[in-house]
Amino acid sequence: MVSTMQTIFSLHKKGKNKYTVPQFGEKSFDPIPEHLCRSKLDLVDVSEVDVVRHYRKLSSLNFGVDNGMYPLGSCTMKYNPKINDAVASLVQFTGQHPATIEELSQGALQIMYELSQMLCAITGMKRFTLMPAAGAHGELTGVMIIKKYFEIKGERRNVILIPDSAHGTNPASVAMCGFTVKEIPSNSDGDVDIDALRAAMDENVAAMMLTCPNTLGLFDRNIITIAEILHTHGALFYCDGANLNAIVGKVRPADLGFDIMHVNLHKTFSTPHGGGGPGSGPIGVVETLSPFMPVPVIEKKDAQYYLEYNRPQSIGRVHSFYGNFLIMLRAYTYIRMLGASGLKQVAEHAVVNANYLRVKLQTHFNLPYKRICMHEFVINDEGMPGGITTNEIAKRLLDYGFHAPTVYFPLIVHGAIMVEPTETEHKETLDAFVDAMVAIKNEAHTNPEVLKAAPLTTPVRKVDAVLAARKPVLQWEE
Repeated sequence: MVSTMQTIFSLHKKGKNKYTVPQFGEKSFDPIPEHLCRSKLDLVDVSEVDVVRHYRKLSSLNFGVDNGMYPLGSCTMKYNPKINDAVASLVQFTGQHPATIEELSQGALQIMYELSQMLCAITGMKRFTLMPAAGAHGELTGVMIIKKYFEIKGERRNVILIPDSAHGTNPASVAMCGFTVKEIPSNSDGDVDIDALRAAMDENVAAMMLTCPNTLGLFDRNIITIAEILHTHGALFYCDGANLNAIVGKVRPADLGFDIMHVNLHKTFSTPHGGGGPGSGPIGVVETLSPFMPVPVIEKKDAQYYLEYNRPQSIGRVHSFYGNFLIMLRAYTYIRMLGASGLKQVAEHAVVNANYLRVKLQTHFNLPYKRICMHEFVINDEGMPGGITTNEIAKRLLDYGFHAPTVYFPLIVHGAIMVEPTETEHKETLDAFVDAMVAIKNEAHTNPEVLKAAPLTTPVRKVDAVLAARKPVLQWEE
């Protein structure tokens, strides 16, 4: 049933709002000066209780991880403990201005310093900066560091290699820094084509950016070979850490040969980034790249924390102040609560859950890469009856109480459906998701028109996605 909920304007009734400002003593408050008044604000006359109830009902129309499974690979939209939000809401943190002097910011500086050390231990990198405000911002910062490294060496390398399965932000970051993108194809198993990589290598290649595990949800079995090929030619190896959730606590990217990486605190370490943010995309580097990190860096001397600006080879600032501190707090809390053994279980459970779903669904849907996956896997709409497409499967899932997985990505799989259950879902929920997918497949046989019209139970029905993107309606109109 489609919601018939009224707008706040329809609740307007003159005189309904009985709010008054009390008078104290014999003197009432002075009226608002006339020059500050606006005569045509067109405000609704609604009681306070009606306002509260109206917007509370509106909030219940949103789908979120607190009210249903959100199997959205590769974004790791997992449930996160509410203690992370509680810590980030403490007035001791929210009330501190970022321009507070170092002597009065020791607690915040200590948390950032320790978080950086934790990330170094988890990834094997030598140093981290917490400044980047998102994963894409971290990528941009990383590519800037790569560029600075070769400038200092006096080498004019202008090519960065990108696999065909990469996140779209990878080539965007490369292009913004003035490099040329060269795409490397995947082989039939979903790994990087090693012969194509070797053929692309020359003295102009500065680096290769690789998501590990990759966006097909697969761990590239040639990862060590890739690192050796790059390093033999003097190039750097960049790890897109968007999928760190699959290997956190199990494998350190630096041990695989990566020289630089970004980590999405808002994916792997709490605070799923639905709704557009905020995020945090710290960059970690090996010792060789440490001099080029953004300033300031947080240092410790004699139990005191301070900001170090004297780094002549630094790429400079990449963010006002030091990054999204409250996101760092959530990640800090998450890591401290779980510890080393808990982080290891995150990866193990994420991989087990994904493979459980893969095996359950591969008998009903086409699985392009028939391999054990990591934290996510890709199926597609190939062979669906009734001309049913991925988009229609995704819309129908809403009627069954599940948010859709990522659809139509990665681009190398036609009609892709990327499923990532994350480590926070239990077997009963996974089974219910499988039942929903199988039921949708059966509906495609028996009643495809239902799928074509889906969703049927949401407040907003199927919209013209192209029109919505090009001509969004951003305000209410009568």
